[in-house]
Amino acid sequence: MPSSSTHAVRIASEAFAGWLGCELVESEDDRAVVKLPYGEHLGQGRIHGGAISALIDVATTAAFWSSPLVSRESRGATVAISINFLMLAVATDLYATATVRRRGGTLCTGNVVVKDEDDREIAIAVVTYKLQHGT
Repeated sequence: MPSSSTHAVRIASEAFAGWLGCELVESEDDRAVVKLPYGEHLGQGRIHGGAISALIDVATTAAFWSSPLVSRESRGATVAISINFLMLAVATDLYATATVRRRGGTLCTGNVVVKDEDDREIAIAVVTYKLQHGT
């Protein structure tokens, strides 16, 4: 069975996350840090809130999948995201640190903090995710 970090690497680099430029910085059980390098496709100077929202979703998904309970047959989807944008992100790399707050039967809840290169908080979020373990 692949390690939990193998799942996090896949989540943080596949399809849309890869197009955005996301990079997995660290991963351990119930935690992931994902970097979003600045590029003009994220917004001319200031980074679009949708790009930050996507970073939050990628980081928490990677954290939820960072568990020995998850297998290649597991399936999941984001159920809800509540984001508070704290300040404008201007032409900077962003780092999202996601931690699992609680794992239930199929619903998981996680917290995310997004910071810029200067360690200033850009956004905070709570994410609910449905995760069904494979057999």
